[in-house]
Amino acid sequence: MKSLLWQALRRRPYALLRLCLWSVLEAAPAFLIGHAVARAIEDGFAVGRPALGLVWLAALGCAWLVAAVAARQIILAVAAVAEPFRDDLLAHVVGGAMRRAAQSVTARPDTAAVTRAGLQVELARDAFAAVVTTVRGFAFTVVSVVLGLLTLAPQAAVLVLPPFVAGLGLFLVSLPALARRQRAFLMADELLAESMTGMAGGLRDIVACGAEDRVGAALADRVEAQASAARALARVTAARTIALAVGAWLPVVLLLTGTPWLLGGGMGAGVVVGALAYVTQSLAPALNGLVHGLGVSGVSLVATLRRIATSGPPAPLQTSAPLEAPEALVAGPGRAGAGGVRLRGVTFAYGPHSEAVIDGLDLDIPEGDHLAVVGPSGAGKSTLAALVSGLLQPDSGDVRIGGVPAADVPPAARVLIPQEAYVFRGSLHENLTYLSDAPPHQVEAAVTALGATGLLAGPPELDPGSLSAGQRQMIALVRAYLASARLVILDEATCHLDPAAEARVEAAFAERGGTLIVVAHRLTSATRARRILLMDAGQAVAGTHDELVRISPTYADLAGHWQPEPVS
Repeated sequence: MKSLLWQALRRRPYALLRLCLWSVLEAAPAFLIGHAVARAIEDGFAVGRPALGLVWLAALGCAWLVAAVAARQIILAVAAVAEPFRDDLLAHVVGGAMRRAAQSVTARPDTAAVTRAGLQVELARDAFAAVVTTVRGFAFTVVSVVLGLLTLAPQAAVLVLPPFVAGLGLFLVSLPALARRQRAFLMADELLAESMTGMAGGLRDIVACGAEDRVGAALADRVEAQASAARALARVTAARTIALAVGAWLPVVLLLTGTPWLLGGGMGAGVVVGALAYVTQSLAPALNGLVHGLGVSGVSLVATLRRIATSGPPAPLQTSAPLEAPEALVAGPGRAGAGGVRLRGVTFAYGPHSEAVIDGLDLDIPEGDHLAVVGPSGAGKSTLAALVSGLLQPDSGDVRIGGVPAADVPPAARVLIPQEAYVFRGSLHENLTYLSDAPPHQVEAAVTALGATGLLAGPPELDPGSLSAGQRQMIALVRAYLASARLVILDEATCHLDPAAEARVEAAFAERGGTLIVVAHRLTSATRARRILLMDAGQAVAGTHDELVRISPTYADLAGHWQPEPVS
C-alpha cells in the first residue's frame, strides 16, 4: 500500500514541483489578508483616507484573482499525479484477479474483484487526489497565516496558535479509530455487494427451490450489518466536530476576550480585526478542510487500500507465471487435444421479455477449424462469442468446449479478444506476456508473425492513453497468440487495423494451431476462413463462401456489396 502511494508521488516530480509553486501563489491571500485589513482600517478608513483603504483592499482582491488562476493549475497538477495512481491500482487489482482465475481450474470466482476494480479503485483515486489537495492547501495556508500573525501581531499569535495546535492534535489522535470504522464499513459494503451479485445470478434457482424467505433473511442480515457499520462510523466522526471547535473557533473567542489586553499592549483596533481575519478567513477554513478531507478522504483511502491489499495478494504484473490448463485444451505443436466447440439448442435473450438474439442454435466447430462469423449488426455475433467464451450463459441449450461444459472450462483454455483491447500501464514485454511465460525469442517470433514489429520502436513503458486503437489491438493480439489457449475468439479484434495487417494477423492465427473463431469486421475475413457462419434474425446457417452465395440471399447480398481490396 505504501509503495503504491510513494510511487505515485515520486513518478511525477515535475508535477509536484509545479504543484508547490502554484500553491505559493494560491496561499498569497492567506498571508496578505490580515495585513491588508489592518492597514486599510488604521492607515485608511480610521484616519479619513478612504482611498488608501480601498487601495489595500484592492491589493487583496488582486491576490485573490491570482489565487484563482493558481487554483486551476493546481487541479491540473493534482490530476497529473492522481491519474497514474488510479492506473497502477487498477492494473494491480484486475491483474491479480485475472491471473488467479486463469491459473486455477477449481477456484471459486472472485466476484468481489468486480467491486474492488470498479467502485473501490475509483474511490481510492478520488480520495488520493483529495488528500493531496487538502494536505497541500493546509500546509501552505498555515505557514502563510503564522508568518502573517508573527509579522502583524505577535501577541495575538499567543492566543491563536496554542488552541489551534490542540485541535489539530485531537483530530490526528482520532484518525486511527476513524480508519478502523471506515474499513469495517467498506468490508460490510463489499459483503453486501457480493451477496446481492450471488442472489441476482441465482434468482431462478431460488424461486425453483422455494428459498425466497431464507435468502431474503440472509440479505437482510447483510443490510443490517452495513447499516450498523455506518452508524458506528458516524459516531466516531463526532470527534471531528470537537477538533474544529477547539482549533478553529476557540481562537476567535480568545481573541475577542483578549482584545483589552491586546489594545493595552499597543495594538490598534485594525490590527485586532486583521488578526481575526487571519483566523476566520484562513486558519479556520484550512483546519476545517483538513479535518473533513483527511477525516473522509484520507481515512477512506487508507481503508480502501488495506481492503484491496488484504483480499489476497495478487501476483505482480511484472511476473509472468505460466497458465495451467488440462493438456487436452492447451495448444502447441503436436498437441491433438479436443478443442472443438459444440452448441446444441442454444437460446439466449437479454431479458425475460426480450426477443431471442440466438434461438435454438445447433453448431459444430471441429478442433482446428477456422470459422468466420458474419451477419448484419445486431444479429448476435458478439453474443455468440460471449457464449462460447463463457462470459454469458445460455437461457437454454448446451455449450461445450472439448466435450466439457463451457462453464467448467478453465479460463486459460480459451482467449477472447474484444473490439476494445485492454492494455495496462507497464512495459511492452509485460503486456505481451501477460497470459504466458513465453521466453524472449518466442515473443520476438510472435511479433514478427503478426507483423507487429512497429511496437518495438515505441517507448519501453506503455501509456495506454497515448496508444492508438490499432496499437492496442495489436498488443492484445500478440498476447493472445502467445497464450496457451487452444481456442481463440477474435470479436472484431482487428477492426482498427488496415486490411493488409488484418490479413496477416488472421493468417498467423490460422497457422498457430487450435480452433479460431473470427467475428468478421470485413467480408475478406470470411473469404479467408475454412467455413463461414451467417447469423441473421436469430437464425444461423454455415458453409463455405461459394455455398452461402448459392443458398443464402442475405449472404449473397453482403457479398454483392463487397469490393475486393485493390492490390498495390
